[in-house]
Amino acid sequence: MTCSVDTKGNRSLLAQRLVCFLPALRGRAFWIRLGLAGLLLSPHPLQASPSPIQSDFGDDTVLATLPEATPMSDQRPDTATGLADRIQQLIGEARSTGDPRFLGYAERLFQQWPESRLNDRLLVLRATLSQSLHRFERAREDLAFVLERTRNRQHRLQARLTLANLETVQGRYPEAKEQCRALALDYPGLVAESCHAQVAARTGQASTAYQQLRTSLAEADKPGMTSRLWVEGTLGDIAAQLGRDEAEKHWRRVLSASPSDLYTRTMLADWHLQRGDHSAVLALTDGYEQVDSLAVIRSIAMVRSGHPEQDRLTRQLRERFSEARWRGALLHQRDYARFLLDVESRAEQALKHARENWASQREPLDSRLLLRAARAAGDTETVARLEQWLKQQGQADARYPEVSS
Repeated sequence: MTCSVDTKGNRSLLAQRLVCFLPALRGRAFWIRLGLAGLLLSPHPLQASPSPIQSDFGDDTVLATLPEATPMSDQRPDTATGLADRIQQLIGEARSTGDPRFLGYAERLFQQWPESRLNDRLLVLRATLSQSLHRFERAREDLAFVLERTRNRQHRLQARLTLANLETVQGRYPEAKEQCRALALDYPGLVAESCHAQVAARTGQASTAYQQLRTSLAEADKPGMTSRLWVEGTLGDIAAQLGRDEAEKHWRRVLSASPSDLYTRTMLADWHLQRGDHSAVLALTDGYEQVDSLAVIRSIAMVRSGHPEQDRLTRQLRERFSEARWRGALLHQRDYARFLLDVESRAEQALKHARENWASQREPLDSRLLLRAARAAGDTETVARLEQWLKQQGQADARYPEVSS
């Protein structure tokens, strides 16, 4: 499988976009996502005592729903190209379905492949997988190595984008800005401008970044679908930060082209949740209860609106997170912390996981969650430290009504 910067067609093909494999879930900087359902091996598994394991099931009880599509064979590809194609497909499946098992399949293939035979494409893929598993330092090392040695423009572009995203996710804005600057030199255009705008918005220049990027999109000469949707997503994020209703329009354009874009769907659902539009939240999350971030948002909307199905979904999520903790495989602490805070009303426990999550991920959703959990738990010291960090970055966000004026 090869990758094209100017991929045409609908956004389902964006699993093969500039980074070729549509990585998170992160938050959304540059459309590289970290937001997958959270039951997979974690680099720092939580140490929790096992909960009682239920063993009394009826004959017709559904214990788990397996992925509709699993690898055709456990046989390892014989060539680096074959391996890269297989891993790229698995990461794409994980991103489009929210099913983390596909990441496990990809990791197993890497474990079976000799380190000495890892080419640049495989190293970028491994970095993307590491980022999805929150192994940020390992991802950074692989990307830096590729950038140091490769002369392949496509590999450099993929590595640069992934590294810029990683730095942004972790709130390392000077480093992210440097990666955006290098990207603009290697590949000037809307993608590089989107990269700069995302960082600028997080560091005190949100209004200017929004206006400039919107103007660039309007003046672009027939931008490809990839670039256009890339920019629309960034504009949606910045508009939300500014508290502008245009955020929904930008995100809707992305979802219209790619309904399976889980990150954008999550951001839009959260946008409606903050505005108390529970019917819109339920419509956006219908059929996505296996995706933790969307399931938690749906559960919150159900609880707040008194939905008759609230107890069923709450019970499912409680069991899902309990099993993940028992297995030491709680990957996405953001979702769990939010569930504890907004569904279970367990502020102290929510604060613990929100704090651990924020130690490695500092997206706006992460920052606001920590702020809310700390206020709910009465931890004024954490609130003060977080507000000081936001002030140091120049980061203002209309989605943070809790921030002291």
